[in-house]
Amino acid sequence: MATHSRRGRRVASRRSKPNLVLRRRVLTAALSLAFVSLSAGVFYRQIIETDFLQEQGALRYLRAAEIAARRGMITDRNGEPLAVSTPVETVSANPGKLLDDSAAVSALAGALDMDAERLRAKVIANKDRQFIYVKRRVTLSEAEAVKAVVAERKLEGIGFEKEYRRYYPGAEFFAHVIGFTDIEDRGQEGIELAYDDALKAEPGLHHVIRDGRGRVVQEVEQIRPPRPGTDLTLSLDRRLQFLAHRELAAAVKEHRAKAGTAVVLDVATGEVLAMVNQPSFNPNMDRSGGSEQRRNRALTDVMEPGSTMKPLVVAAALEKRLISPRTPIATAPGYYKVGRNTVRDVHNYGSLDVTGVITKSSNVGVVKIAQRMAYSDLWHIYDQVGFGHPTGVGFPGESGGLLRHYSNWRPFEHATMAFGYGLSVTALQLAQAYSVIAADGVKRPVTLVKRDAASLAALKGTSVLSPATARKVRAMMETVVSDKGTAAKAQITGYRAAGKTGTAKKAGKSGYRGRRYQSVFAGFVPAGQPRLVMVVMIDEPGGKSYYGGTVAAPVFQKVMQGALRLFNIPPDDPMPSMLLAHRESAQ
Repeated sequence: MATHSRRGRRVASRRSKPNLVLRRRVLTAALSLAFVSLSAGVFYRQIIETDFLQEQGALRYLRAAEIAARRGMITDRNGEPLAVSTPVETVSANPGKLLDDSAAVSALAGALDMDAERLRAKVIANKDRQFIYVKRRVTLSEAEAVKAVVAERKLEGIGFEKEYRRYYPGAEFFAHVIGFTDIEDRGQEGIELAYDDALKAEPGLHHVIRDGRGRVVQEVEQIRPPRPGTDLTLSLDRRLQFLAHRELAAAVKEHRAKAGTAVVLDVATGEVLAMVNQPSFNPNMDRSGGSEQRRNRALTDVMEPGSTMKPLVVAAALEKRLISPRTPIATAPGYYKVGRNTVRDVHNYGSLDVTGVITKSSNVGVVKIAQRMAYSDLWHIYDQVGFGHPTGVGFPGESGGLLRHYSNWRPFEHATMAFGYGLSVTALQLAQAYSVIAADGVKRPVTLVKRDAASLAALKGTSVLSPATARKVRAMMETVVSDKGTAAKAQITGYRAAGKTGTAKKAGKSGYRGRRYQSVFAGFVPAGQPRLVMVVMIDEPGGKSYYGGTVAAPVFQKVMQGALRLFNIPPDDPMPSMLLAHRESAQ
């Protein structure tokens, strides 16, 4: 019994001992399986899923960002900057990281001089997006203030990007010609719009690494280099533009006029040296003003040119050999019946020669000259000098004016066409027409862009008048700028000036009623060999004076006097200046 009892205890003892071999095998198998699974996972992720995982990781720190590029600079003919792009910073944000921090939104709004409620509403409206612009092209002080807020509050998701802001050093002096760009740096008006394709820049593209707060910490690679815009040199002269703007503004203010415009052309090249308008605006500031301030009146607004057409009528008759400068014209008794209508002069000038018709600006005289020609003859000279057609400077919104075909004219319309009623022209068109007389009868294309040596060499004009006719008309126009003419206030000491006044009534809804005039003077200097042509138009002068000789001619005199010095044009009538110098020395 004892023996059986001991054997039973040994068997029970063996059964109660752990099976170490089995355990070891199970553990080894488990570890092997885990190792295989881990190795398979590593292999799958490192080999099979490499591209996917790298892409997902890159999405969390790698970003494609634009590299800002500079828009082309616009300069005057001497290289003075008129439109430049300066680097500025733009503030962006991840709305999701600002949603729960109302105080941070208020702090940001304060730093950027924005309304806090509007910024908060913008953040909420874009909560599902990861990027919004908080404020574009901020000032240096605003950028520093935002960076201080970010550092103080440890804000995440606030980013800074480099952009360019357009700046116009000439401000209101060049506003109508240059125009301006929008927030995306796209041309909106003027030269900025006309030459937008050349001026605009193409931003570059690069990959950058951003940290958790959205800040760029490293540039990885450049995908596309930035391409700056092409610079543009205008034909305008900054000095002359300032002078013309100052004198035009003074005249508009003195005569309490509604508006004014002035254009100066280079006779030899057709380049526009100055083009100014009143009222003006500052393109660096608020641009919400209406078209009254922003449109370039010299190119978009039309006017009935009045008596400034008379030299062209005389030129057409001279070309036809129907008259000479001394041909007598009877203007008595100061009015002339054309059908059921009457043409009137300011005074009864009696008998005048053709030169006297220009000197005294006789409507009766010029109508009688026009009546010696066929309708087509008068229409042809107007058409040839450019009326009824845009000048081709490529300016947005340029008007071609109005010149009805002669087949639609009636007798009285033929008469009114002779003294500048019944057609409409722009100031630039009128300047181009006068440049034909100044250039010995050659019409040259006008331009707002400076001509280089190659384009000047290739520049060709169209012969409209014979040189002899042009010289005769210039001589007659000199008498206008004399004590006997209507534009004595256009005289320039030391120089022979020539031109013609125009005072046209403005048509309204009920016809030519009311005291609304446009006062015009068009002329050139020096009269012997003209270098500069200028047209001045004062719209609706409100003072006692409204004639072109008293309102517009003085602007011509002051601007041309300065221009002749600026361009070092020698005097062609030195005797008056010598006498003046003698008087001054005597005093």
